[in-house]
Amino acid sequence: MPDVPKAASLSRPDGWALVRRNRPAMISLVFLALWLVVAFVLPFCMPESLKVTGGGQLLAPMTRVSPEASLHWLGTDKNGQDLFYRLLTGAQVSLGVGLIGALLSLVIGTTYGMVSGYFGGRVDALMMRVVDTLYAVPRILFIMIFIAAFDSVFKDWLDGLRLWAQTAEWSLLERTASYLIPYSKILVMILSLGLVEWLTMARIIRGQVLVLRELTFVTASRAMGQGGWSILKKHLLPNLSTLILTYLTLTIPAVILDESFLSFLGLGIEDPAASWGSLLKDGAQVINPIESKWWLLAFPALAMSLSLLALNFLGDGLRDAFDPKSAD
Repeated sequence: MPDVPKAASLSRPDGWALVRRNRPAMISLVFLALWLVVAFVLPFCMPESLKVTGGGQLLAPMTRVSPEASLHWLGTDKNGQDLFYRLLTGAQVSLGVGLIGALLSLVIGTTYGMVSGYFGGRVDALMMRVVDTLYAVPRILFIMIFIAAFDSVFKDWLDGLRLWAQTAEWSLLERTASYLIPYSKILVMILSLGLVEWLTMARIIRGQVLVLRELTFVTASRAMGQGGWSILKKHLLPNLSTLILTYLTLTIPAVILDESFLSFLGLGIEDPAASWGSLLKDGAQVINPIESKWWLLAFPALAMSLSLLALNFLGDGLRDAFDPKSAD
């Protein structure tokens, strides 16, 4: 039986042209691309002396420990480590958490919303009541409890995996497990963030599927004997792709903010690793009326603010171009 051709997307045919004409969105896209390249490439090219703790604690920006030492562009922290290097490695963690957590929530929310919207009736009513119930649970409280309950379990599991790999002489697996142990809390946080950020995505996708399922191409697919899962995969999902991409860019900042808030409270990544939230926590600890080490707070805050602003501008541009409900 031949497949029914996929319907044309409900998004505007000139959506990408609208995005290219949106100057704030394009500037944000270029900024984010450059920032990702700098954050994930430059740390590997920096001198080793900037990657370790040194004797120059709390140095101001553009200073050196000695004439022959490397220049500290953004100064040093309380341990004498270069702030620029920590800022870049913190960007790796924060942006990585934001992207992975948003992707996890996108997969859960998209699947949940498509099933709820397509099958409708009692299935839809029950699934939406579950969403309403989960909305009533305090998000940050849930994440904190989740981290407290599973961090030690996951860390013990990684340590056991490391010991087993060492016994089995699997050096790569041993190194991987050893590398991940300091990041166990952040990995548990990613999972918990993905489990709470999908609710809004599920509602948005459900609403679009309720519209799409009444269109001619879905009716024709049913008449030709295609099952519900086949229709969801082959016909509805392609028509939701631009909407999913749009709300992905708007979910990433929310995940980054949650991670930064938890790290600021000391519930996120552990030293010596860093994220924007942990850097802000370190900066806040040395701010006092007598002698302000302003650079420890200003530069992480600036990096995080510019990144979140760029992500929101890009998300707004995509939403204006592709969301059927947006104004012309």
